[in-house]
Amino acid sequence: MKLDFAKNTRRNMFANALGSGIKLLFPFLNRTLFLWLLGPKYLGLNGLFGSILGVLSLAELGFGMAVVCSMYKPVADDDRELICAYLKFYRKVYRCVGASIFIIGLALMPFLGRLVHGSVPPDIDLHVLYFIHLVNTSASYFLFAYRGSVLGAHHRNDVITNIRTGVQVAQYITVFFILFATRNYYHYVIATVAFTVLQNVLLVKASRRLFPDIEPRGRLPDGLRRKVLSDVKSIFMHKVGGVVVNSTDNLVISGFLGLVAVAAYGNYYYVVTAVAGLVSIFYSSMTAGFGNKIHTETKERNFDLFMRMLRLAQGAILACAVIMAAFYQPFIALWTKGDPALGRHLLTPVLMVLYFYVNQSRQMLMTFKSAAGLWRQDRWKPIVSGAFNLAVNIALVVALPGPYKLDGVILSTILALLFIEIPWETRVVFTCYFDAAQARVYRRTHIWFAAAAVALCTLAFFGSMALSRCVAGLVST
Repeated sequence: MKLDFAKNTRRNMFANALGSGIKLLFPFLNRTLFLWLLGPKYLGLNGLFGSILGVLSLAELGFGMAVVCSMYKPVADDDRELICAYLKFYRKVYRCVGASIFIIGLALMPFLGRLVHGSVPPDIDLHVLYFIHLVNTSASYFLFAYRGSVLGAHHRNDVITNIRTGVQVAQYITVFFILFATRNYYHYVIATVAFTVLQNVLLVKASRRLFPDIEPRGRLPDGLRRKVLSDVKSIFMHKVGGVVVNSTDNLVISGFLGLVAVAAYGNYYYVVTAVAGLVSIFYSSMTAGFGNKIHTETKERNFDLFMRMLRLAQGAILACAVIMAAFYQPFIALWTKGDPALGRHLLTPVLMVLYFYVNQSRQMLMTFKSAAGLWRQDRWKPIVSGAFNLAVNIALVVALPGPYKLDGVILSTILALLFIEIPWETRVVFTCYFDAAQARVYRRTHIWFAAAAVALCTLAFFGSMALSRCVAGLVST
């Protein structure tokens, strides 16, 4: 079955655009209320628990991605029985994953106190809060998260996104009232568990409504089972590296600098992730479409499609980077009410803009790479990159002077991306699927956009500083 790439992509992009708007607005309001009503240490706790549970999510191993990508071919062949067998296999795995996360999470509880430098809010019990977060993380695996694979494989991520968006709106409105009425962090966290359950119930209903003939049944053939397990091994290595790069930053900051520094880093990082959510509208809408095209079109036609989508994405990334370069630091100062503990010098937003541009510029390639199932070929890349990032991370935090320690965390991630991950990923895609001539076209396109980004971001940054000085001068006179 050949899916309608353009129609499904438009549908997914519209849903992602709406969802990204919600993710941009409501989490911002949420963090603002935390800062104003509870204080930065509560934000630090949120970041710390998120990082710990991000490490625990490694128990998923990558089965979700492996199963969804394995479904692309049976979807293209309209083989319903094979899709049902994949779904049953996926359900069994996810139940085991949920149990593993819960048990390992409980085993980590005695060590929580060692992960926090300094004091915690006096009304907080770390162990109780951590347990609630742990229940929220493992609940999805025990419920119906596996049903999302059916929608994803059929390029209907818009359904998943719309459900998540609707639930998130209801969740944020509810917790806003909870924070205003009680200013109780426990009530806030418990509410998130209830909405996790609601989201899973709605997801399974939508999946059954659109694909009523697809249910967990049958047995996956041994050969395909081994193929999934082989892919999972490679994806697991990617996940380990990703968690080391993304989740250990908060752990290092908490251990060396304290919870307030975690909150400060979280504010800067929040801006990056919020803007990245807007850019991700382009590439996250296309994964299943690319997967279907790989099984139904020629490599030449797929490369033309890939480059068209890349240029659109890079244009959006460039525009966002320029705006961030101009307004990043003024926004942080306004948002945190000029609190010196939550603001940093100008090097921090510069590095954050660089991190945003470098990381987002690889995402379209990563989207196609995932759709093509090219995980084994660079399975050691995330391990090498993660180890490099962690070592440089700790070294810079220890070696740099106080005001620049946080910058060392950001710089280590940028270096890992530039010198390990991006060259490795590019080589895999352009040797295992595309060819060397197409690689040259791809690199020229990136060089052009990178040069434009350096020039325009520099102008925006210094132009914003000059404008700020002029406004300050007019106000003082």
